[in-house]
Amino acid sequence: MDSVSVNKFRDNLKSYIETVVQDHQPLKVSRRSGEDFVVISAEDWEREQETLYVLQNQALMKQIAESMETHQQHKGHQPSKEELDEILNL
Repeated sequence: MDSVSVNKFRDNLKSYIETVVQDHQPLKVSRRSGEDFVVISAEDWEREQETLYVLQNQALMKQIAESMETHQQHKGHQPSKEELDEILNL
């Protein structure tokens, strides 16, 4: 993660915001007399929140682990030709 001083961030606010949004990379802003903060795009923040929700949900994590196990053992659902055609034509 890149880091910049709060003064440099303030002087080049528009440029830094555009970079954060376009590159999907957070930016750490350091302050002399206080705690640092991080600038992140709204899209990336929402994605992080969804990830945290899944990771904290034991039932979902169990489903994912079971799915991975059946996939590795080649025991998962095998779609029919019709199902594959429907999926691929979306």
